[in-house]
Amino acid sequence: MRFAQTEIAGVLVAEIEPAVDARGSFARLQCPGEFAAAGHPFTPAQTSLSRNPQIGTLRGMHYQPAPHGEMKLVRCVRGRIFDVAVDLRADSPSHRRWTAAELSADNARALLIPQGVAHGFLTLEPDSDVLYQIAPEFEPGHEAGVRWDDPAFAIDWPMAPLVLSDRDAGYPDYRG
Repeated sequence: MRFAQTEIAGVLVAEIEPAVDARGSFARLQCPGEFAAAGHPFTPAQTSLSRNPQIGTLRGMHYQPAPHGEMKLVRCVRGRIFDVAVDLRADSPSHRRWTAAELSADNARALLIPQGVAHGFLTLEPDSDVLYQIAPEFEPGHEAGVRWDDPAFAIDWPMAPLVLSDRDAGYPDYRG
C-alpha cells in the first residue's frame, strides 16, 4: 500500500498496489502492520456498507465526539464518490479546513479519517456503494454532525445534493 498525507494531519489517501497477472489482480486493502509502519495505526473493529442508488446522494458530515470518537477507512467499491473530511479538532493547525478525494471502484483509493474529523460524501454516479472500516465499534447514541454547506468550512462540492436526509440538512452552524 502507498499512503499520501493530505493537508489535514492524519487524513491519508491509501492506494493499493495490486499484483496483476492473466487472472486479473489481487490487492491488500487494509493491513494493520502497514498502517502502523506509516505512522497511523488502524485495526478495524467493524465493517459497514452504504448503498446509494441515486447520483447526487449526500451523506454527512458525521462524526462521534470524544470519548466515543471513531477512525474510519472509507472506500468506494462500486460507482464513484466525492469524499470529504473536515477537521473539527480545536487544537489542530488545520481546524475548520477540509480536504477531499474522488474515490471509485476503478481507482480503488481509500481515505483514512482520524478521530475528531467529520466525514461525508456525495455520489457522482448512480449505484455507488461505500465500504467503511471503523475502529472502535460504533457507539449508538453519540452521533453528531456538521452541516454539509456550513459557511465555516466552505466545502467546494462538485454539485448540489439531490438526495439528503432531514438530519443531515438540519445540523446547526458550527461554533467550534
